[in-house]
Amino acid sequence: MLIAHLSDLHLLASAAPTCGVAPMAENLARCVASVNRLSARPDLVLITGDVTQDGTLEQAEHAASILSELAMPFYLVPGNHDRRDTLWEVFSGTACPERQDRFCSYVIDGYPVRIIALDSTREGQPGGELCPARARWLAARLREDQGRPTIIAMHHPPMKLGVPETDIDGFVGADRLQRMVAGHDNIERILCGHIHLHTHARWAGTVVTTCPSPGMALAYELESGADSGFFSSEPAYLLHHRPGQGALVTHLRNVNPGTGPHRFS
Repeated sequence: MLIAHLSDLHLLASAAPTCGVAPMAENLARCVASVNRLSARPDLVLITGDVTQDGTLEQAEHAASILSELAMPFYLVPGNHDRRDTLWEVFSGTACPERQDRFCSYVIDGYPVRIIALDSTREGQPGGELCPARARWLAARLREDQGRPTIIAMHHPPMKLGVPETDIDGFVGADRLQRMVAGHDNIERILCGHIHLHTHARWAGTVVTTCPSPGMALAYELESGADSGFFSSEPAYLLHHRPGQGALVTHLRNVNPGTGPHRFS
C-alpha cells in the first residue's frame, strides 16, 4: 500500500501568495502534479489539515479545484485554520465522506491498512483536543478491528516536538489518547501536520510522524531566538509505503529532487 501525505496547504481564495510570501496555490499544484507522475501510483492521498488559511468557503473551493486534479482518491481532516462546516460543505461525500455529530471523523477501509481520520480541532483555539465524545468514538473504532494494521490521521501531534509556536498550542486530552493508543499494538503510525516540518517521534508504543507544509516551514527550538513565523520553503510531501506484510516506511518527497540519477563511478 502506498499513501501520499500532504498537510498545511494554507490556501487563499486566489493564487496570491499566503501572507504575501508563500505561493501556496502554485506549490500545491506542483505537489499534485508530482504525485500524479509517480511511477508507483499511490492508493490514496491524505491531507492532515489547514487546507485553508482563514476557513472561508472561497478558500476551500479553491483547494478543491486544485486537488480535483489528483488521479487517485484523497481524504482530509480539518486543522485549526479550517472551519468544519465549510470543509463539510465543499468536500462531504468524497474527501470527507462522513462525520460524527459536528466532528469530521471517519474510517477509510478497504485497503491493507485501516485509516482512522480523527478531527482533532478545538473550536476557536489553535491547539488540539480529544474530547470525551471523540474519545468514545475513537475507542469504538479501535475495538472494531484489532488485528489489522491501523493508522490514525489527524492535524495536531499529541506531543511536544520542539516547535515553540505549536508546543504552546498544546493538546487537551493527550493523556487520554496516549492510554488508548498504548492499549492497541496494531496502530502502525499517527500521521499529523500542524508543525509544518517532517519529524518522527516514538510515543505510546507507536510512532508520530508529521508532514511538512508545501511552502511554509516553522522554526524549531534549535534555531535559538527564532520568533513566531515561517520560512518560505520548497514544496514537499511524504510517501508512506507498506510493502506486503512489512513495516510502514516513510519517505520525504521533494518536488524539486535535483538532478540525476548520477553514477557513483
